[in-house]
Amino acid sequence: MKKATTLMVIISILTFLFATESFAQQGMKWQGSGNWGPGTQYGRLYNAQTIESITGEVTGVNTITPIKGMSSGVHLVVKADKETISVHLGPAWYIQRQDMKIVPSDKVEITGSRITFEGKPALIAAEVKKGTEVLKLRDENGFPVWSGWRRR
Repeated sequence: MKKATTLMVIISILTFLFATESFAQQGMKWQGSGNWGPGTQYGRLYNAQTIESITGEVTGVNTITPIKGMSSGVHLVVKADKETISVHLGPAWYIQRQDMKIVPSDKVEITGSRITFEGKPALIAAEVKKGTEVLKLRDENGFPVWSGWRRR
């Protein structure tokens, strides 16, 4: 009888430990990029084959949520020589913590991937230059710098 009780206690303890471990792992899933990372529906829009640079004046700075379920992001409207184009920078939590601040009337040079977003041309920015300042947002393959610490 004593052996059966000891066995039941051991099984109960092991069951509790494995269940706790299982719940802890579920809770640790990282969602920090807010779906702005590589491999996400939005991240796959970036195409390294459609890289171009534009120069122009910022006419608007606001936040957007490109796709339902994403965290908010910073969006510029830039009046270039031939067009006014939307420029997607990255997640607001990342952009707002950078030293470079972009405001309307700033002159900028933006390099990024030209995409069609909601039926209109747009750029997903890889780099923004303002005077002597440079804000690097993605590498040459489009991998976001805010996701770099998770890169293998």
